[in-house]
Amino acid sequence: MKIVAFGASTSSTSINKALAEYAANLVEGAKVTVLDIANYHVPMFSEDVEKEIGQAEGAQAFLRDLSDADAYVISFAEHNGHYPAAYKNLFDWATRIERSVFQDKPAVYLSTSPGPGGAATVLAAATNSAPYFGGNVKASVSVPSFYDNFDLDKGGIHNLAIQEQIQDAVSLL
Repeated sequence: MKIVAFGASTSSTSINKALAEYAANLVEGAKVTVLDIANYHVPMFSEDVEKEIGQAEGAQAFLRDLSDADAYVISFAEHNGHYPAAYKNLFDWATRIERSVFQDKPAVYLSTSPGPGGAATVLAAATNSAPYFGGNVKASVSVPSFYDNFDLDKGGIHNLAIQEQIQDAVSLL
């Protein structure tokens, strides 16, 4: 199984990217490719820009990389209760090329934040809107208080209850 994992964040130290990579690597025998959405350069979306340049190359590359997957593990960062602007912009460009961005492939959606909310608001938005964009979400898990529950040095969850939730989620892929 080929799994594409990414954090919906452009931060070079993204806790969501770390969480997505950790979870994807729990799938035994899977070949995991971790994407960095900061590598998909697109201008700010508008219909005027789209008329001028056509399909943004960064969005085309993102869709090509997604098409290589059999399944996805995506962890959503939350900025003021919503998607980070960079992810939302890339996603908007991608949907103009292919509305079914996620191609009905199985996915696990995650979210985390340093605080107790665990980015649950954006996770709910992503999960609820997924069917409109070819999202086939098998499970979703919000991880609160990331730094209290995840060991960055060891690259894993040390809270056994959360570890079990994530393991159960990825077992559905």
